[in-house]
Amino acid sequence: MYVQTSYLPSTKEIRDLLTDLLDREITVAPNAPLAPTPNNPCTVAVYVDDTLQVTSVIAFDLRLSAYAGAAIGLVPPAGAEAAIEERILNDTLRENVYEVLNIAASLFNKDGATHVRLYDAHHIGVPVPGDVLARALTLGRREDLAVEVGGYGAGRLSVVLVA
Repeated sequence: MYVQTSYLPSTKEIRDLLTDLLDREITVAPNAPLAPTPNNPCTVAVYVDDTLQVTSVIAFDLRLSAYAGAAIGLVPPAGAEAAIEERILNDTLRENVYEVLNIAASLFNKDGATHVRLYDAHHIGVPVPGDVLARALTLGRREDLAVEVGGYGAGRLSVVLVA
């Protein structure tokens, strides 16, 4: 019996996707695991396979959520900075970061790997369900990066495999 496995994208694949998607220079560096908390709000995306089993999550901290959402939508950096200062994303930035996370599903869909799609995104300002939070905090197969979005600023992300 052939068992498919989840694919953990490399740092380069993550950087290349964000560079292409945001049309900005992106620099990345290893970082400590990102832990969503009330004091460290994050956008947490949940990815599932074709049987709706959760396979992975991606978390963007507030800064990266704002910068990525602004960059893809050509929102001036001041719009991202205002969201960071207010600690909440407006509707436009929420929709834009959702689109970034939806396209990020392509990071997992490699030959021989389980096909996944974005199932849900828990946006900053909305409590992250306990089971999703637990998955975001899972140690093991994960990439934790500091990400600099050219012309905007730096934030953090974590890509976590849970299956």
